[in-house]
Amino acid sequence: MKTDTFKRISLHMAFWLAYLTEDVTFIYLWDKDLLTRNSISPGHQLTMTILNSLTSLIPKLLFVYYVLYYNLPRLLNSKKDRKKYIAQLLLVLITTTFLYRAIAVYFQGPVIYQGLVTFSPYFSTRLFLQFLMDICVASSAPIVIKQFRLQLEDKEREKDLIRDKLETELKFLRNQTNPHFLFNTLNNIYALARKKSDETADVVMKLSKLLRFMLYESNNEQIRINDEIKILDDYIELEKLRYNDRLTISFLREIDNENEQIAPLLLIPFVENAFKHGASESRFESFINLEMNLQDGVLEFYIENTKEQNGKKQNDENIGLTNVRRQLELLYKEHEVSIKCEDAVFKVFLKVNLRRYANL
Repeated sequence: MKTDTFKRISLHMAFWLAYLTEDVTFIYLWDKDLLTRNSISPGHQLTMTILNSLTSLIPKLLFVYYVLYYNLPRLLNSKKDRKKYIAQLLLVLITTTFLYRAIAVYFQGPVIYQGLVTFSPYFSTRLFLQFLMDICVASSAPIVIKQFRLQLEDKEREKDLIRDKLETELKFLRNQTNPHFLFNTLNNIYALARKKSDETADVVMKLSKLLRFMLYESNNEQIRINDEIKILDDYIELEKLRYNDRLTISFLREIDNENEQIAPLLLIPFVENAFKHGASESRFESFINLEMNLQDGVLEFYIENTKEQNGKKQNDENIGLTNVRRQLELLYKEHEVSIKCEDAVFKVFLKVNLRRYANL
């Protein structure tokens, strides 16, 4: 907070220093000939000019900061009292102009310039309008800059709100996937336990390994593709225990970079879907074929599985696949999901550019 305040004060000082430099230069060149004719040395001329600019700055500062920190915020945020604040603004502008004229006539002319420069009478319409324009010009830049900064802040605030909303949605999707995945795995363990299978303990250990990954790794934005593949392998091993020899599984992979980054648990819903709606619903021999290709950050993942020819069409919009579709929309700028449901085979193709990660 202190850093922001110091930065803001520094920017204000830099602006007014630049404005003073321009104003001093202009007044010095304007009065130079007159002061030289009156035998005023260049150094004394510069001193007079600086004092002139500094005293002229007082009413401008008062008006600018009144507008920036009192009138403008209320004018923009209050539709009901807008006319009142417009009237106040005009009144303060006129009052400031009178103050500016008073400083010029009663201080700058007789004190700073020692009577060498004479100003028109106090109630000069021409000079009143000139001074009014001077105040408006001097205040326009700070007000425009302020408004521009407020618009940028509003846009950033809007982006933050959208980002928070998307991050919350993504967390919800991941939290929805994990229980769904665990539910299916626990069903597998239950089936083995009922059979009093010797493999039950081994399955529990594999599940423990997966749980450890979910607890400590899945909250990361990205993980190595090699770690994602290990999770797929462990899950496939868990599922294979249920089917014995009636299920054939192949998993071909061609990876050019095992350290390529990917969102955690992004691929497992596709594999889970193949088991749940393929092998588990088939009474006869079945297969699941997986192919993964990663080249230059572009991942292609193809999976097909047998399905029972019972007249029912496999629904591609179950929780897992609907969930992963939305995750892909939130996470990656370039992706493609293709699903084909044929008579005896269900096919899913995923293509995603892992290097076009959408930073929420």
